[in-house]
Amino acid sequence: MSATRRAIFCDRDGTLIRDLGYLRDPAGVEILPGAVTALSEGIRRGFSVVVVSNQSGVARGLISLSEFQAVDRAFRQAFAAEGIPLAGVYYCLHGPADQCACRKPRTGMIDEAVRELDIDVGRSILFGDKDSDIAAGRAAGCRTVLFGADRGPDAGAVRADACIQSWDAAQQVLV
Repeated sequence: MSATRRAIFCDRDGTLIRDLGYLRDPAGVEILPGAVTALSEGIRRGFSVVVVSNQSGVARGLISLSEFQAVDRAFRQAFAAEGIPLAGVYYCLHGPADQCACRKPRTGMIDEAVRELDIDVGRSILFGDKDSDIAAGRAAGCRTVLFGADRGPDAGAVRADACIQSWDAAQQVLV
């Protein structure tokens, strides 16, 4: 039996919420403008929302595990309060030197979500604001969307399938 569920894979910081560096205060969780509307439309079109995010601040000692967990709770609660169900949230807490399979640009978090959530990766889309996000999505077999102001699809070292300046433009790629 083949997977039938489509997913919108999203990076967290700089894509779904404002990127404040190594976020340690749950009060700093701020959903980016238009994200709720775009994700609601994606859900209406049959996508599940899955978060895949590198969070190396824990391994680097820049934030404690308890601070990370408090921010994660606030993040999940913020989206739940807006009526956006998160089908899965996957984090890599390793540092770049750890050479783990889960840290983007590797595909470990996406692969795990595909297995656990019965996702058809070829019919899914990854939204991210960094080259490592786009590289992971491409390597996993997703369509990729580079999220960020004043950047074209090939602005970085890895070419994205599309580029959007804000969530307001997401409907054009949610097909």
